[in-house]
Amino acid sequence: MLFIKLILAHLLGDFIFQPNSWVADKEREKAKSLYLYLHTFIHFALIMLLLWDFHLWWIAAAVAGSHFIIDLAKLQYQKPNTRKNWFFIDQLLHVLVIAGITLYVMKFDFSFIDNSDLLKVIAGAVFVTVPASIIVKMLISGWTPVTPNLTSPQTESLANAGKYIGILERLLVFIFIVVNHWEGVGFMIAAKSVFRFSDLAEAKQRKLTEYVLIGTLLSFGIAVMTGILVKI
Repeated sequence: MLFIKLILAHLLGDFIFQPNSWVADKEREKAKSLYLYLHTFIHFALIMLLLWDFHLWWIAAAVAGSHFIIDLAKLQYQKPNTRKNWFFIDQLLHVLVIAGITLYVMKFDFSFIDNSDLLKVIAGAVFVTVPASIIVKMLISGWTPVTPNLTSPQTESLANAGKYIGILERLLVFIFIVVNHWEGVGFMIAAKSVFRFSDLAEAKQRKLTEYVLIGTLLSFGIAVMTGILVKI
């Protein structure tokens, strides 16, 4: 499906191939940032690569051009206290543009539609990695947990360990659902509860426990819903 290809290109371009340093530079320099233009070109190139048909260059140009306009508007109008709202507005507008272009193309019954099962799985797998991490982070950014003052070597955490644990958890949950092994999802939740929440109980930090619980449920929920949508 054209829609799946465009969504996959969006996920790769917006989350996988856009380092945090690029985002920071764009927010600081806005329209003067070279990374804004490079980011737009990457979206164009990814769409052309996935469509693999030069005659459809106008689709890549339309999506990339709209992406540039939406990103520029977000950079111009977002404030530190509205950053989370603008993130979701930005993503919603990108998806609406992709959906609109797909509907426009489908009316003319172009012949490039093919079996999209594999692309759906790939797009779903990409989504539950970095994009889902950013979405969960944005959703729970309104709460600031109380971090316990623990200096023992046994309580030290690896750098970015939580991020990669979340990615691996969502990938495993996604795979279990795609291959129709829902019991594996229950195993993952039970394992997470045993290893994570026992440590939080020992730390006696109620707010931190609730913060982690919300993040975990959102993370698992996103993975489950993605798996279900891919199987539809």
